[in-house]
Amino acid sequence: MELRHLRHFVALAEEEHFGRAAERVFVVQQALSNSIRNLEDEVGVPLVLRTTRRVQLTPAGQEFLVGARATLALAGQTVERARRAARGEVGRLTIGFVSGLAFGGLPEIVRRFRELYPNVSVDLRELTAQEQEAALRGGQIDVGLMLLPVRDPSLDSRALWRQPLVAALPAAHPLARRRKLKIGDLRGEPFVFFPRQIRATYFDQVMRWCAAAGFTPHVVQEAIEVPTLLSLVAAGIGVFLPIEFFSRLSLPGVVYRPVEDAPIIEIVAVWSRGEGRSPVVRAFLTVAGEVLAEH
Repeated sequence: MELRHLRHFVALAEEEHFGRAAERVFVVQQALSNSIRNLEDEVGVPLVLRTTRRVQLTPAGQEFLVGARATLALAGQTVERARRAARGEVGRLTIGFVSGLAFGGLPEIVRRFRELYPNVSVDLRELTAQEQEAALRGGQIDVGLMLLPVRDPSLDSRALWRQPLVAALPAAHPLARRRKLKIGDLRGEPFVFFPRQIRATYFDQVMRWCAAAGFTPHVVQEAIEVPTLLSLVAAGIGVFLPIEFFSRLSLPGVVYRPVEDAPIIEIVAVWSRGEGRSPVVRAFLTVAGEVLAEH
C-alpha cells in the first residue's frame, strides 16, 4: 500500500465518479480503477460499490476513508515539518551568554527570534566565556555570546556588535558633574572591578588602557556580577568601567559618563564548526545581525 493508493481512494470517495477522480489526481481512468482494485486486494475487503451511475463506499470503505484522510494529513504534516526544520523554523536552541548581555542586546535578539520562530524552543544559560567554550565543545549549548578573544581554534565566531567602555560614578562624585571624561581623570580614584580570573580579557584591556594614561587602577573591592559592582559604586566605594550597554541598568546613586578614546569591546557569537550547518543556528545568527544593525 502506497500513499498514492490512498490519494486515489480519497479522490474517488469525494468525487463519486471514476472519470472525475482520475482527472483530479492526473491519471487515466483505467489506472485509477487498477489502483483501487490493488488497494482492495491489499485490504482484503471491498471498499467501493461500482454502479453505472455512481460510486458508493461500502461500510468498510467509509471506515477506511477516515483513516486514509488522517494518514494523508499526517504525511503532509511530516513533510512540512521536515521542510520547516530545514529552514530553522522548528527545533531547540540553547544559547550561552555572558552576564552583561542580559542588559543590552540579548533581550532584543531573543524577543525578535521568538516572534519569527515561535516553534523553536529557546533555552538561555548564563556562562562565562571559558564555560561557554567548554559547553560548545561538549554540545551543551548550540551558540555562545561572549567577548573576544575566542581561544578555542575549533570554534567559529562572528562579530555581532561593538561597545565602548563608560565610567560609572557615584552620583555625588565631583566628576559626575562633567558631561564627558578622560581616562586620566580617574587617576587616583578607588576602583571596583571583576577578579581577573573571572573576566581576564576585560580586566587586561582596562589595565592596558589605564597604563597608557600613566596609572594603574587601585582596585579596592572585587565582585563577579555587574549589579553588585554598580551597587558598590552607588555606595561610594569606588568607580567602575563597564561596557556602555550596562548604562541601561538604572541604579539610584549611579551616573554614567562617556570617556574619550575608550576601548571598544567586541561581542561575538560563537559556535562549533559542526553546528554551523544547523538551520536553527543560522537563523539565530541572521536575526541577531539584523536586530543589532537596527540598534
